[in-house]
Amino acid sequence: MGPATLAAIGAGLVVIGAGIGIGRLAAAAMEGIARQPEAFNKIQTAMLIAAALIEGVALFCAVICFLALKAS
Repeated sequence: MGPATLAAIGAGLVVIGAGIGIGRLAAAAMEGIARQPEAFNKIQTAMLIAAALIEGVALFCAVICFLALKAS
């Protein structure tokens, strides 16, 4: 396997990992809101910050994979 193939596999794993992470985050937030509706604002704020961090890491990894693909 060449570097281009490995970069494409890496980018795919990044997307899958980010999707799973955000899905689990949203599920946990919905469960928390269902248990304590009065904490909606705090849970929503924490969820959005965590989702933004996951997206940031995923974007950074995707850029690294793209640069590796372009360098090969």
